[in-house]
Amino acid sequence: MQKKVEIKAKFDLHHIVRGMKDILPQETRYWELIRRKVFELARDYSFQYIETPIVEQQNLFVRSIGEGTDIVEKEMFTFTDQGGEALVLRPEATASIVRAFNEHGMINQPQPVKLFYYGSMFRRERPQAGRQREFHQFGFETLGDSQAITDAQLILLAYNFFKELGLAIDIQINSLGNSQSRERYKKELAEYYKPKRNQLCDDCKKRLLKNPLRVLDCKNPNCVELSLDAPQIIDYLDEEDNKHFTQVLEYLDELELPYNLNPRIIRGLDYYSRTTFEIWPSGKSEGRQNALGGGGRYDGLSELLGGRPTPACGFAVGIERTISLLKEKEIFVPGLETPQVYLAQLGDVSRKKALKLYENLRREGFTVAESFAKDGIKPQLEIANRLNIKIALILGQKENIDGTILMRDMESGTQEVINYEKIIPELRKRLSKVNQNNGVKIIRTDISNEEIKL
Repeated sequence: MQKKVEIKAKFDLHHIVRGMKDILPQETRYWELIRRKVFELARDYSFQYIETPIVEQQNLFVRSIGEGTDIVEKEMFTFTDQGGEALVLRPEATASIVRAFNEHGMINQPQPVKLFYYGSMFRRERPQAGRQREFHQFGFETLGDSQAITDAQLILLAYNFFKELGLAIDIQINSLGNSQSRERYKKELAEYYKPKRNQLCDDCKKRLLKNPLRVLDCKNPNCVELSLDAPQIIDYLDEEDNKHFTQVLEYLDELELPYNLNPRIIRGLDYYSRTTFEIWPSGKSEGRQNALGGGGRYDGLSELLGGRPTPACGFAVGIERTISLLKEKEIFVPGLETPQVYLAQLGDVSRKKALKLYENLRREGFTVAESFAKDGIKPQLEIANRLNIKIALILGQKENIDGTILMRDMESGTQEVINYEKIIPELRKRLSKVNQNNGVKIIRTDISNEEIKL
């Protein structure tokens, strides 16, 4: 007898693209906390939300960020579409914001225009802790104001974001001056590094020819050591730039915001001018991988991208790095709100009625859990126990006939028959009593549908 051979179909398990990361349900409480805090601060400081496309023209970032930067030379995800257009996955958002500002005529709106964003960015870096190829940032941008108080208020906003999350940070601040100041400084910097060129890393040897400022941004230990005795740009600021920077620091002093003057904060993008700053976890040493965020003034970017001269200032914060710090410092982050009520049912008629009741309860402001796909009452109540729910509503055949519902206290196990039409007021009374006993402030459930805001 011929032996049957069992043939099994073999499929390869697909894996996520290198440098990308799934955000799983157990992580979402961190993301929700940060998003909520960002939108709260935007409301408090009168910023409006803007969302720009993930895909932009490649030249937008080449012109704005600078050809000699690591982002443009090594890290951008670029591709040519079917029509031959050179496109890129946005590596940062400020250039996109300024492009939108110019393209939609926001210069004609009352100035300054205050915008904020929240979304994905892409850089083809070597994946490591705190640095993925798809990463998320939020940022605040003020366009149309050159005053030093704008710089200080943005730094304050960034500081308050971390403070209100319970995270201690250090503000590192510098000034790059205007384009003329920078050109004078670049010449001095090139002269300083000329006899030390052979001690620089290969990348910095190239940077020295294209833009000596980039050498100060290198994280190679040897290059960092050489930079310690380099001339400082603050000594090359003209009178106006020096006055502006002094005013920024005076405002920070008035706000009692701690900061460190750091001549090596030049940021990695060519469009910065005057104020530049970075936010580091308190006590951490210097390093690009340690920075939680940063920003500064970019007064010439609008004109560089074809718009009218528009002074501007802003900052961005890395969301993944913030979440990592929350975990490292063991900051308590609450999960989603625990449901107040569990709705259990038995039988097809009860399931239909429970489906409608669920919607009624939700519209009345209750948070309700259910397992409509399950048939037995026991497994449903076991789920209610795991969710730590205090009150369960049970609909069965007898309740359908009598026009009632069982209300079960999940802690004591006691049950009471309630008239179906009196479910809402009875639930409010019971939940109010439960919350008072637990010392919990009760959430309003008497608001109208018009008052409920998502």
